Amino acid sequence: MGAMPNEVMMGELNLVWQNVFTWGSWAIVVVMLVIASKMGVKQKTPFYVLACVAAGLGAFIEPLYDVAFDLWFYDVHNGVAGAMYSHFTAFGIVQPNWSHSGYIILYATACLYAGKMIYEGRMTTKLLFMIWLAEISASCVFEMIGTGMGVYTYYGPYVLRLWNYPLVIGVLEGTQVIIFTVLAVQLWRRVSGHAGLLGLIVLFPMTMLGANAGLGGPIIVALHLSEAEFSQGLIWAGTLLTIALCVIAVKGAALFLPSAPLAVEQRSS
Repeated sequence: MGAMPNEVMMGELNLVWQNVFTWGSWAIVVVMLVIASKMGVKQKTPFYVLACVAAGLGAFIEPLYDVAFDLWFYDVHNGVAGAMYSHFTAFGIVQPNWSHSGYIILYATACLYAGKMIYEGRMTTKLLFMIWLAEISASCVFEMIGTGMGVYTYYGPYVLRLWNYPLVIGVLEGTQVIIFTVLAVQLWRRVSGHAGLLGLIVLFPMTMLGANAGLGGPIIVALHLSEAEFSQGLIWAGTLLTIALCVIAVKGAALFLPSAPLAVEQRSS
């Protein structure tokens, strides 16, 4: 399927909620950066700030995600286009500038509250799954507001929607958080200097596209089958298979959790 209905392109942008998403999310990011900076000074590492920077820069690949997952940001108000606070357009999809703040909030927060615990070898598989569920819940709340209040929409023939928001998207986003956070900390533990942590900027898009296009492959393909091959049953199959792959991925990420503080590992090696 995949063809965008004209009524979606002409969907009305809610200006009030655009302001909430824009100014509210950037205010949260400012708070996050202050916290990340204080944590970094205390622990003598730029890890937390660079994790936020990596996620923010990663939002420039959002158009690829939009095409794959049938996401459309509303840009029309009272029949006139150009109502969105936008900074660029790609693949015909106008991008909101709050996508960068949204990425930082959704994908970097776990580095702030769980990064040190993972670094020190105190994270358990059970706790990692609890964080995964918490991140899925946070993603659902954030995006249910966006899709429910007229800021953007997922127009594809999804199943398991929560107030217009496809649950499978939240599962994928929560999984991306886990994969990025665990691998980011592993990078942190392995680099010898602060400059090596700039690798986070490369790591983020790799995990973002790897998780969503890889684990999300079944639902992406199901959404974009030709009309002759499309069926709701295949959408269900793609959805459930994607969710199952996410569970496997989080279990796999748990295998990369450090089991001891770095100093102990270095002494025993």
